[in-house]
Amino acid sequence: MDVAAVSVAMANTQVRADASLAIMGKVKGLMEQQGQQMMEMLQQSGPQAPHPSLGNVIDLQA
Repeated sequence: MDVAAVSVAMANTQVRADASLAIMGKVKGLMEQQGQQMMEMLQQSGPQAPHPSLGNVIDLQA
């Protein structure tokens, strides 16, 4: 087995793993930012609309 070839293969694997982690970190940050923006948008939208079926049905069974 060639030691140099194994060393290069291990280095390539490490670079790929590092790149994947960096991309996942950026995606996580982007998702957190979008979540915050969604929360701000929902808070600015005003009072909540009532539930469409709230109060329409009365349970009379005992």
